[in-house]
Amino acid sequence: MREYLLTLCITAAVTYLLTGPVRKFAIVAGAMPEIRARDVHREPTPRLGGIAMFFGLCAGLLVADHLTNLSEVFTKSNEPRALLSGAALIWLIGVLDDKFEIDALIKLGGQMIAAGVMVMQGLTILWLPVPSVGNVALTQWQGTLLTVALVVITINAVNFVDGLDGLASGMVCIAAAAFFLYAYRIWYSYGIEAAAPATLFSAILMGMCLGFLPHNMHPARIFMGDSGSMLIGLVLAAGAISITGQVDPDALNLYAGSEKAAVHQTVPVYIPLLLPLTIIAVPAADLVLAIVRRTWRGQSPFAADRGHLHHRLLEIGHSHSRAVLLMYFWSALIGFGALAYSVNSASMWIVLGVACLSAIGLVLLLLPRFTPRIPRWAERFVPPRYRRRRASAAYEHTQAAQTAGHGAEDAAAHPDPVAAGVAGVNGATALGARSRSRVGGGSR
Repeated sequence: MREYLLTLCITAAVTYLLTGPVRKFAIVAGAMPEIRARDVHREPTPRLGGIAMFFGLCAGLLVADHLTNLSEVFTKSNEPRALLSGAALIWLIGVLDDKFEIDALIKLGGQMIAAGVMVMQGLTILWLPVPSVGNVALTQWQGTLLTVALVVITINAVNFVDGLDGLASGMVCIAAAAFFLYAYRIWYSYGIEAAAPATLFSAILMGMCLGFLPHNMHPARIFMGDSGSMLIGLVLAAGAISITGQVDPDALNLYAGSEKAAVHQTVPVYIPLLLPLTIIAVPAADLVLAIVRRTWRGQSPFAADRGHLHHRLLEIGHSHSRAVLLMYFWSALIGFGALAYSVNSASMWIVLGVACLSAIGLVLLLLPRFTPRIPRWAERFVPPRYRRRRASAAYEHTQAAQTAGHGAEDAAAHPDPVAAGVAGVNGATALGARSRSRVGGGSR
């Protein structure tokens, strides 16, 4: 565990330290697209944050290769090299898209090629554990098609959800944390060495996201762009492929005892089928809804719009930060709920806990729809939007009277405060006035 944590910290430190210079390079290189109609940020912000994340990935793999225990992952398996090859290819395509905005079909082809490169080097699904059937061996073509499909779906799910400051990196970090705990349990508790690469990939992925998050939280100073979103999506898919299609469920030795006990004990066998889906449940749901919505309108599935889940949260009335936190909440609930159920599937408390947290999440989700009635004595302690109209009108009348009593010199000495998000405030861009909005494709 110490070596995994060391690898995580090194990856996070390298990513964090390189993001600042990469931001300056992105500004000089002109990787700052104009504001598009579906964007929620108000100023052109540099992209190419995936450059720092890729070098963080390389640093994590390099450190792990020189550690006593983790070095065995590189000697016994070719999966780390397969991951690095696919990541380098998808990262290069993302960098080109961040700068020149290449066609969506070209990106899709690049994603399939990157997945094929990983398959050629051994990172592929060999079998599937099917409940009540056992292991189902896959042919070479079946394993290749399933691997490519999982990689492409995961990459685009992460890419679609990258619409708010800190959203994609935070959600993937939460998913990677849940997946790390599951993979580490399979590797350490059951002594299955084949789960070590997936554990390493999850630790490095957490480090990449944690190192980038301080620069990407609202108001963001830099976006990861396609070079970052496609990269972390590929790393996430690689871990899921490694532990789903490489770890033999028969090695867990869970088929002992009564039939009822066997059903509960074999839950860790079924979880590899479910956990890769649950950790991207929110992005995948957003992806499916976007495809259905655009196809229903007669548009291309790759056409940009403002109908994503995070856009709808803003339309309901949530602030930028609260919408991001709500998405974090649901990702953590789904990912760690599945993890807790895999540890003790017989506990009813886990199911009740997930149900209660889901109810709390729904209340928080719909909270802006309701305006609570605040007693008059408590109005001074709550934001103005929760105060009664009469109190708000009196407050505005008092403020207007006070303003009218001041001279022109006082007004010049006390200018109105500048709202967050305008040029020169958040530090993301200090290049001048806001550019005109336009409709365009691609991601942030």
